[in-house]
Amino acid sequence: MNNFNFHVSTEILFGKGRINELPKVLKKYGKNVLLVYGGKSIKVNKIYNKINELLTSFNIYELSGVEPNPRIESVRDGVKICKENKIDVILAVGGGSVIDCAKVTACGAFYNGDAWDIVKQTFKPEKAIPIVTVLTLAATGSEMNSSAVITNFETNEKLGVTIPITLPKTSILDPTYLFTLPAIQTAAGTADIMSHIFEVYFNNSKTAFVTDRFCESLLKTCIKYLPIALKEPDNYEARSNLMWAGSLAINGLCACGKFDESWSCHPIEHQLSAYYDITHGTGLAILTPHWMRYILSEKTVDKFDEYAKNVWNLPENKDKMFLANQAIDLTEQFFKKCGIPMTLSELGIDDSKFEIMAQKAVKARNLQNAYIPLKEDDIIQIFKNSL
Repeated sequence: MNNFNFHVSTEILFGKGRINELPKVLKKYGKNVLLVYGGKSIKVNKIYNKINELLTSFNIYELSGVEPNPRIESVRDGVKICKENKIDVILAVGGGSVIDCAKVTACGAFYNGDAWDIVKQTFKPEKAIPIVTVLTLAATGSEMNSSAVITNFETNEKLGVTIPITLPKTSILDPTYLFTLPAIQTAAGTADIMSHIFEVYFNNSKTAFVTDRFCESLLKTCIKYLPIALKEPDNYEARSNLMWAGSLAINGLCACGKFDESWSCHPIEHQLSAYYDITHGTGLAILTPHWMRYILSEKTVDKFDEYAKNVWNLPENKDKMFLANQAIDLTEQFFKKCGIPMTLSELGIDDSKFEIMAQKAVKARNLQNAYIPLKEDDIIQIFKNSL
């Protein structure tokens, strides 16, 4: 295994009713709370009412309407509220988009320039308002990491940034909050979880045995429990396992001991979201099987053979290439059976912007340092194969 550092200091409060501990958690930081959330869902499922009942002794300010692909405009609005009201702690209630918005907002509160500078990494923040989260969607793992992805539709840029000081202090994970999710959000969220794992599982490191087995167990968890959650939305066992898998998939554990290689599908999908505002997990589900087929070769076949046997339980076969293709087919069929659109054309996307999106993907994430290096022509072909 390669040398690595691993440290995640987020306190996780997992299970039913843990939101009742929220006043005690927030009290450490102060009275002025910025409540960040998305649409009407937290009001429909009564989380909003519960929070207001619990926090009667706090001063609550609100930033609502955070978008599924959080926009820099929402961050700017949040920064303004923080500065005007001397916010002590940010309470992000929602999925990864809400939490990501909160992270950049937390830094922007101590910066006199434009918050987009933080996303573009032309300004390195040294201070941030503490963040506490209540998770309502298993997907991005943002509740237990320090990364954020923000979109600027004026420039058609969707960029990721890692800011260690924005790691949430406490995250409340109550699987019952997932019961009312629309099926497509459950499916797309799980596709995102699996993609986080694929990005580090398919890696040129050959010696991180324990990490690979950990990745495989999380992938098998998603494959086992997503169909159950879709069929039985209030199945606590399924929801709890998916929720915890989402956190563990991208808190750094799945990359321990591996080479630090650029991710592949995420920066490619970010371009689709930046231009077409599609659901991130859906885009990943569409691209992933085509990326897999594109990079499958004699160089990568051993890893795909491992994936086929250890994740999909396919029987030993002397023809590793045959087994690898079977596993890729099963991956695509799994996403399709779970109700995810599996072509870009189904989302109204044509080939008109493939070249510019490929250029931006290569520039944004240094894809020549990916598991299998990718150039603009490679990405254009993956887009075409996904139509």
